[in-house]
Amino acid sequence: MIGVRDLQLQLGGRAVLQDLNFDIGAGWTAIVGPNGAGKSTLLRVLAGLLAPQRGRVLLGGQALTTLRPLQRARQLAWMAQQGESSGELDVRQTVALGRIAHLGLAGAPGPRDDAVVQAAMARTECGEWAGRRLHELSGGERQRVLLARVLATEAPLLLLDEPTTHLDAPHQVALARLFRELARERRGVVTVLHDLAIALRADRVLVLQQGRLQADGAPQDAALQNALEQVFDHAIHVRRDAAGHLHPSLQLDVDDAD
Repeated sequence: MIGVRDLQLQLGGRAVLQDLNFDIGAGWTAIVGPNGAGKSTLLRVLAGLLAPQRGRVLLGGQALTTLRPLQRARQLAWMAQQGESSGELDVRQTVALGRIAHLGLAGAPGPRDDAVVQAAMARTECGEWAGRRLHELSGGERQRVLLARVLATEAPLLLLDEPTTHLDAPHQVALARLFRELARERRGVVTVLHDLAIALRADRVLVLQQGRLQADGAPQDAALQNALEQVFDHAIHVRRDAAGHLHPSLQLDVDDAD
């Protein structure tokens, strides 16, 4: 769905992304790495919100910069780490904004648009508060509404920056389950995540450090697990639990002598 070729980006005179080359297709891809690795910046480049100094981003085989905004909006949807939203809109109105990619600014929604909006709210479990204003919701509730807005675009590629922010543990697990469902529907889901336990449920993990790709593979790959431990200075250890799930455990070395 999307390809990166020889990508380099500098911000404030500092190299933030360096010599990146990869392709992303259908499935769930998690981008991880320590603070300052360039994860969110990379996602903004993939969304066309930042222009690299060198290299290209290809969307469906075409250079991203050559696509008109409406074309791009129908192929990819973006959710920011701190999603912008108007507190005056209610939940349903907010989710319905995702249909602009198909209707334009002046188009009137029809029965199918209403059905898509309803389905998106059901998948993120926010339909119960469809008539409530966003400013009346908690941070986690707003996050689920903004994710529903992304789903309502029906874009085949979703770019999500820290989508688990503000969510409690049950809803984080539900979100991981949703990403797996979307992957089975042959959609591409790209998530920047700090929560490594959630990231290791993805089909594929990209490990960034100082703007460079250090590893790219399935969570089960030993080489990828080793790279994860190295980029986090061995503060974590990846282990497998009794159910076969991978978990990062903190390696605490605390001197508790008085």
